[in-house]
This record gives sequence, C-alpha cells and structure tokens, in this order.
Amino acid sequence: MTIAAKENSPRFAPEQYFLWEEKQIDKHEYIDGQVYAMSGGTVNHGRIAIRLTAIFDAHLEGSGCMTGNSDIKVNIVETNNYTYPDASVTCDDRDKSTPNYFTYPCLIVEVLSDSTEAYDRGGKFRMYRKNPLLKEYLLVSSTRIEIDLYRKNDAGEWTIVNYQEGDTVELKSINLSFLVNRVYRGLTLA
Repeated sequence: MTIAAKENSPRFAPEQYFLWEEKQIDKHEYIDGQVYAMSGGTVNHGRIAIRLTAIFDAHLEGSGCMTGNSDIKVNIVETNNYTYPDASVTCDDRDKSTPNYFTYPCLIVEVLSDSTEAYDRGGKFRMYRKNPLLKEYLLVSSTRIEIDLYRKNDAGEWTIVNYQEGDTVELKSINLSFLVNRVYRGLTLA
C-alpha cells in the first residue's frame, strides 16, 4: 500500500477514527489525530504480501500466535497512532482482546514501493521501534529480489541483514526459515 496525502478532514479522537473508518471504502492510517488515505498497491505488492502471510500463518498454526494481513492495524505503543503494515505477527495474549488492531507484534512486514520506501525505512520504522516486543522488521522489495531484515539484538540495537536471490531468510522472532525465491516465484519484476 502507498500513503496518499492526508485527508481534508477534522482531527479525530481515536474512538471517532474507528467509527469513521468503518464507513469508508478505503483504508486510512491515523497519525497524531490526522487520517492518511492508503492507496492500492501493484499486483506484485499484493502477491508478495499474500505469500508472506500464508507462509507465516501455516508455520504458526496451533502456536497461539496470530498473523495479520494488511487489513489489521498496528497501534504504536503508548500512542494513539495506527498504521496498516502489509503483514504482522503477534504472540502476545493482550492482542487477543483488541478486535481492531495489534499493539504488540514481534514481527512487522512492509512490502516496499517507490512512493513509500523512504517512509517505511525512516519515520514508520522509528514509530514501530517504540514497541518493546518488536524483534524484527522485514522490508521486502516489490521490484527486485531483495529483502532487508532489521533485527533487534540482545543489547536493544537494530542490525540489518540483506537477503538476495538464493538466500534463506531466518526469522528468529517466529522461528521460521524460508527461501527468498519462495516469495518471488512467478513474478515479473521491473
């Protein structure tokens, strides 16, 4: 998904945002009281997101963890901000009591597009890092075979691992390994 300019609408309280968004055709992120329309992504973007959520969901079946797709918001910890990542995984029982969003995901995935890559790597990642339980942040290219994994180490520092064609992605947060090529099979890349 890509972010469009903020809507010309009044500032909302979070409760008003939830009620308002239920009536909207498009999804909107909610940052500092403002809503931002989410525009549609490319076919590659959608197929990559579907593949990743399917891989995660199959792997986590019966584990007590939940996989979220791009319809599930993430509440930024200790804020009233809500975003729509392309995929997320939570293993925190507190997230079972909130029907509209996750707050404590251990893994968040963004499929990159030209219009959102800088935001996904910068401002959005800074917001996500406020979550003390977030262990990994996966950024997946939709135009070339490349995945960047940001992982929080035991000292609380974020490191980056870059995966290319033929590599095996290792997600320690959910104890899962998979081949990069599995995500990109059959796609036409620009």
